[in-house]
Amino acid sequence: MTHWYEGPLAAFDTETTGVDVEEDRIVSAALAVQETAGGRVQVARWLVNPGVPVPPRATEIHGLTDDHLQRNGRWPAPVMEELARALAEQCTAGRPLVVMNAPFDLTLLDRELRRHRASSLAGRLQNVSLCVLDPRVLDKHLDRYRKGRRTLTDLCALYGVALDGAHDAAADATASLELVRAVGRRFSSRLERLTPAELHSLQAVWHAAQARGLQAWFAKNGTEEAVDPAWPLRPALPSAA
Repeated sequence: MTHWYEGPLAAFDTETTGVDVEEDRIVSAALAVQETAGGRVQVARWLVNPGVPVPPRATEIHGLTDDHLQRNGRWPAPVMEELARALAEQCTAGRPLVVMNAPFDLTLLDRELRRHRASSLAGRLQNVSLCVLDPRVLDKHLDRYRKGRRTLTDLCALYGVALDGAHDAAADATASLELVRAVGRRFSSRLERLTPAELHSLQAVWHAAQARGLQAWFAKNGTEEAVDPAWPLRPALPSAA
């Protein structure tokens, strides 16, 4: 029997103008698809002219400048439409969607759809079953007492996954795909009997518990930052509805 972490997977990643899912914009995106572990990875890439300045701090991370995006990027509206359609196609095909820190990338895409298409990600996926695998949530639940950061770079190093060209959407998507397979193999005794759909539901519960724990830690240390427990997509703010 082929376990889910050896079978078909698709991975999605974005690079952005910043870390505010309500206000920042997507500047590049990638979708990596692999039918079986060790097989050829097919990658689709998108480059976006966001229509707003790219802060130098963001450019330092992903290397995409205003000039490059203005010359080579496409307008956001058709790209967001294509991204939503591409994700829906993967869901229709029954491929679990790997998204590292899913509430960030999927919420950003949702807000971009609202901004440029008067639509929403949930609306575009209403006729398909969304099944997300989030390496960050999985690792944090399965190895909860391990200290240290849980960025994609850190987790790839921990699980022995190659990450060439970090903060490139295609490289990050491909690495996330391999990372989920590595997590599945390491914790096979706890994961192999679960279906991706069951894992999707469990991750929502696990992420909420993780958010509560982080919120309690913030409160203990006098930090007022709010932690959103929603996963894999944050609900729209009233003003954005």
